[in-house]
Amino acid sequence: MTTTLSVKDPLGARRSNELIRFIVPGHFAEPLWWARDAAGTPVLCQRLFQGSSATQTTFAAVVSFEAETTLTLDRPVADGEAVDGIVEKTGREADCFVRLDTGAFDLELCSGTAKGLGSSKWGIKHFKGHFDDFELLPSGNNAIGGFYGPFFTPENGLINPPEHTLVEIETIEKGPVLHHYRMHGTIPDGLLEELKGKTFAIDWIFAHKAHSFGRRYQVDDFQTVINGRSVTNKITVGDEFEGGQGKLVFDRFAAMGGTRYRSGDPYAGELVAMVAETVAQSTSTSEKFNEFRDQLSDIESAHWDLYWRLFCKWEGVLSDDEIRGRLARVRAVSHVKADLTERLWQLTEEPVDVSAVPHETIFPGPADKTVEFHSESGRAMIWWTSQPSGAFQIVQRRQSGWVNWGSNGENECPELPVGVDIKTAYGPFAQDWEAIAIQMETPVIITVQQ
Repeated sequence: MTTTLSVKDPLGARRSNELIRFIVPGHFAEPLWWARDAAGTPVLCQRLFQGSSATQTTFAAVVSFEAETTLTLDRPVADGEAVDGIVEKTGREADCFVRLDTGAFDLELCSGTAKGLGSSKWGIKHFKGHFDDFELLPSGNNAIGGFYGPFFTPENGLINPPEHTLVEIETIEKGPVLHHYRMHGTIPDGLLEELKGKTFAIDWIFAHKAHSFGRRYQVDDFQTVINGRSVTNKITVGDEFEGGQGKLVFDRFAAMGGTRYRSGDPYAGELVAMVAETVAQSTSTSEKFNEFRDQLSDIESAHWDLYWRLFCKWEGVLSDDEIRGRLARVRAVSHVKADLTERLWQLTEEPVDVSAVPHETIFPGPADKTVEFHSESGRAMIWWTSQPSGAFQIVQRRQSGWVNWGSNGENECPELPVGVDIKTAYGPFAQDWEAIAIQMETPVIITVQQ
């Protein structure tokens, strides 16, 4: 019996290298099959372990078509037959789990070292698109995919994020069409009892030649208070990029339908002031405090991570009581400053030049489709979330070249619901990013015809 599928774009547009999954009746044991589209072009199909059984088989394929096409399963791929697909390469980082050339991206997925340094983070440590071979994370000291609040917040005394955790990475699917990995991690215990003993898992999906990748974060149920607000099963996801001092890989931010935001980050200023006070006045006698004080002697040139680490329970620089006391003062002042009326809400239909505002930081309001792009080159990173995040923190800091996309509001308050799907596209998309975001939101319709 011939198995044919109808593949249709509800938008009636062109789909380029679109990842699709489909289920067909019957048991197809072979790992790879050839299908043919409406034009007779061969399309490689990878059998997935997830969703396959003795009575049905789930396949993944990457297709390009205009408005609609058909796929007809043809035959299994013969042993030794050459196929084009995702290639694994030699990693550069010591904690590299896998480095992939997807045909669209060259990326390195890492498990972290938990040494408390910028280079200790897990996530995607290196990333570039083949359209221009521009590296977004050249040093390996930042990462795409970090998971932060509410666990890594001033309230919990764990202000440094994946630098203090390790993840184990499980391979769920691996083939020329699709790679699926699942990270498993345990969050270190901080000061808040309700956030102790929590674990998390993150799924990552990469497809051959696709201009986007997918992920989903799952965390044990929790409820706490951050920034004076109840937080139940909401997290901060942070994607970081770096261009070096004076260089921004992205220099604009926009949200679909216009950007509503406040500029400046009073909390950051209060934290820096408390760092200076602590270095000058703390009576701590720990060896680590003396080490940090030396490193922070020139605060302006010190790495931002050092500010966080000084007040982190995991580091043991200060006692729990001193961390609580000093950060309570920072929070109290920051909560007031964040909502002063002189920090006006701004509404704009134009992309925001983030590096031109105070603290080179903005806090946009709710959105499910956002972009950061480079105005000269046109390269763009686009995010779609299956539920809106209630707020964002966007940083484009020229002094260091550090750029951030974070799903949190002010004072580290997390705003992205746990369990949502995140699709992230990257390419020369500055001009048509909205169309790509809408495509990420709108799945193609697949109907099995036998």
